[in-house]
Amino acid sequence: MSKVWFVTGSSRGLGRAFVEAALGRGDRVAATARDPKSLGDLVERYGDAVLPLPLDVTDTAAVTAAVSAAHRHFGRLDVVVNNAGYGLFGMIEELTEEQLRGQMETNFFGAFWVTQAVLPLLREQGSGHIVQISSVNGITAFPFVGGYNASKWALEGFSESLSQEVQGTGIKITLVEPGSFDTDWADSSAVQAAPHPAYAEFHKAIQAMRDARQPADPVAAGRALLQIVDAENPPLRVLLGSQPVDIVRGLYAQRLQTWAEWEDLSRAAQG
Repeated sequence: MSKVWFVTGSSRGLGRAFVEAALGRGDRVAATARDPKSLGDLVERYGDAVLPLPLDVTDTAAVTAAVSAAHRHFGRLDVVVNNAGYGLFGMIEELTEEQLRGQMETNFFGAFWVTQAVLPLLREQGSGHIVQISSVNGITAFPFVGGYNASKWALEGFSESLSQEVQGTGIKITLVEPGSFDTDWADSSAVQAAPHPAYAEFHKAIQAMRDARQPADPVAAGRALLQIVDAENPPLRVLLGSQPVDIVRGLYAQRLQTWAEWEDLSRAAQG
């Protein structure tokens, strides 16, 4: 059977790739974007299979309205993809409170509002799959993206708790953790903090690393997501791209080693 999707942040990047992958195989999609006109080409190509909806995920009333409209139009929701988000670049000292709060409002609270809105519908139908688009930055951390790291770590924590809370309801939860993909995440859609002169050399090094990166293909990510949502027992976490796979293996080995080295102190703290 074809699936009905609800996808936030559908206008470009990974969100667009996910929507096109679903539509391309005959599924139906409620595709949301701040400006639904950006989805016009999808309507021309796929007709009634796509429902374009305006949505700013930081507007809780708009989230409720969009979810209700999608459910009313299609009669059910099978896959909910919380993809809306953006990158925030700056050293911790460089970030403003407004920038950090804005990052959390979109990347974390946006997913939270959508998740709360769809849970009653999925529970009533006894099925559904909530896919949270996290990042390799949600399980590790890098300098210059501390605000972004924080938003994705928060998403990871609440989603893992959610996966335990919905056991037995037929609802599945998956955290998708992409590495670097060929999108404008680090470019036009990003927010840049004002640079501090104390970090001038570090900024140069970061820029050199970004220039040398070899991002993965979003189309391939779309194909991968189809396999995830079709799985009978989908994973709670799954990495996308070679970069996070290579990073995580060493990262967790290092964490386990450090915890083991300090185990005596840890146990002594028991009293």
